[in-house]
Amino acid sequence: MKKTLYIILLFAAVFVALFEQSKAEPNKYIMVGGIVVFMLGLMQLMSKVPSKGNDNRNDEDIDD
Repeated sequence: MKKTLYIILLFAAVFVALFEQSKAEPNKYIMVGGIVVFMLGLMQLMSKVPSKGNDNRNDEDIDD
């Protein structure tokens, strides 16, 4: 449920930012706000994805 809400919020933020950019004189605060909401939502979605870090690096041999 929470993931779906973030995805809807991301699309709404992108739509508002792109719609505002299409105007003759876009409001910079609305555009920055849309980008900030997009980045925060993306950060929340990506926090659940595991990284490809040093978790499973058993296949590398270390020769001394």
